Amino acid sequence: MSVSQHFGRDYADARAKFLAAARSAGAVLRHNQNPLRGPNGERLFTDVAWYGPTDAKRVLMTVSGTHGNEGFCGSGIQVGWFERGLHKELPPGVAQVAVHAVNPHGFAWVRRVTEDNVDLNRNFVDYAAPLPENPGYCELAEAICPTEWNEVTRAASHASFAAYGKKHGAMALQSAISGGQYTHPLGLFFGGHAPTWSRRTMIAVAKQYLAPAKVCAVVDYHTGLGPYGYGELISVLPPDGEAFARTRDWLDGEVTSPDLGSSKSAVVVGANQLGIVSTAPDAKCAAIALEYGTFALEEVLEALRADNWLHANGDLDSPLGRRIKSDVRRALYPDKDDWREMVWERAVEVNRKLLRGLAAS
Repeated sequence: MSVSQHFGRDYADARAKFLAAARSAGAVLRHNQNPLRGPNGERLFTDVAWYGPTDAKRVLMTVSGTHGNEGFCGSGIQVGWFERGLHKELPPGVAQVAVHAVNPHGFAWVRRVTEDNVDLNRNFVDYAAPLPENPGYCELAEAICPTEWNEVTRAASHASFAAYGKKHGAMALQSAISGGQYTHPLGLFFGGHAPTWSRRTMIAVAKQYLAPAKVCAVVDYHTGLGPYGYGELISVLPPDGEAFARTRDWLDGEVTSPDLGSSKSAVVVGANQLGIVSTAPDAKCAAIALEYGTFALEEVLEALRADNWLHANGDLDSPLGRRIKSDVRRALYPDKDDWREMVWERAVEVNRKLLRGLAAS
């Protein structure tokens, strides 16, 4: 069986593959329906598959589709895990829970964001407290999200980015753009003004399956940063804490940290990784984002900016709109056999290491 067969053509196909694979494996399924619909009127779900002892106190959780259009990758890994029988490798007393398409609206519409234009990986903040500030984003807001999308506005944006990067540094520029912002609801990397449906659903799922655990590991699949096909192991856990040390130990020291400056990722606020592990405060946790590279950061950002403009100001059913949707899909999911082989092999390697860590704890 080719690895590529595990990956869906679109959200509906990916979901069908996941449900069939989970049922064939004997997993217990639960379904959470999003209130909106997909582009073809299809219903949207976050599906959850549990495999293993019902009373397991050691749990591996995998999450796909935090950023919707990155769901192609994570879904394919989750499907392959069941279809190839790797779920049978669970050590005694260990269970696995696969959360499929936690942002189904973004997955179906081939968007990074939720139906609220919210970046789910910036949405896990305390909205009762003052929201994080990002003055760099405010300074660059018009350049990041111009109201027109053409060669002139794009060139002006690139000039603004270059000037900011020259003054503050490349990582400061990346942080200003992608670190998260709470002031421009139609902009990029918007963290929202309240918990989204996807956040509420993810927390409810985590409370159900992780809160009873004594030991847990979380893998959240992402794409878009780093070299083509390479899977970076990014942990946003406090780098001086026991959970980070545990994560690094289980993964043979490969774990990177934005806080330590060792990651391709800028420091972000409101990460779902922290929200998920917060539901199991008494458990010994390990957590990573498994971030797969696709193309150059500038190309990925350009595709995201174009998609943001399209949904805010453009026409989806136009030649430009169709080209933008094709570009943003490709930027986060290269749709190539060699890339899928690389991400699959890395996922199997990482999941097996985490299972060994769970079993030994």
